[in-house]
Amino acid sequence: MAVVGYATATAVASGLGPRSALLAFAVLCGQASVGWSNDWIDAARDTARHRPDKPIARGLVDRRVVGRCAFTALALCVPASFALGWRAGIAHLVAVGAAWSYNLGLKRTIISPLPYLVAFALVPVVVAAALPDHPRAPAALIAASGLLGVSAHLTNAVEDLADDEATGIRGLPQRLGVVASTIASALTLLVALGLFLSLPGRVTTATVILSCVAAALSLTAVMRALMHRLRGLFALSVVAVLPLVIAVAATGGVQG
Repeated sequence: MAVVGYATATAVASGLGPRSALLAFAVLCGQASVGWSNDWIDAARDTARHRPDKPIARGLVDRRVVGRCAFTALALCVPASFALGWRAGIAHLVAVGAAWSYNLGLKRTIISPLPYLVAFALVPVVVAAALPDHPRAPAALIAASGLLGVSAHLTNAVEDLADDEATGIRGLPQRLGVVASTIASALTLLVALGLFLSLPGRVTTATVILSCVAAALSLTAVMRALMHRLRGLFALSVVAVLPLVIAVAATGGVQG
């Protein structure tokens, strides 16, 4: 829902108008396919670790049902994406494909942040391509968006490090460990903030305040990691990127 909200807010701010609802539906289908495929693919691993946060592992839903839902959502994502135009359609499906590549194996490698970088970087590209005049999204905004994804990935994994280590998942966060991964996430977010503020017309009193809030929340996450208080770190990281999402929307989305 965070990704859908980010994409939709950017679309509305950029002037996509009523078609923002279509973009939201396309992104929702893509994200549903990614989330469901993740649990479908990892079902045996999650069950072996008795993951209480996974419905399949708890026996609340059949793995086959989740798999069918994942592919149904992916099938719906294709026409919904191309309804935004072929440029936006291709860009969005590349983003969804990047996310699926993470589920299918890249999560086990040192380049685990790469799918997040690609998928999130393409959010402003999809929005810009869906606009009538197909403007180019600012490069700094594309890079900042991609780094938001990397930041989220680095903290998303820290709450599951023990389960991941036990089942052979050795992505970058697992190799860095809790503290280093959380610090890297905070630094990545700070770079994203700097890139955003470097864009013309983006430095306002409101965006500076929002950036300070984001930085403070990231610092809080680092302090919690140093104290080994891992619960809620991912939720905190999502909240930390929210001020930047608001800043992007408040300053005109991809057009500025």
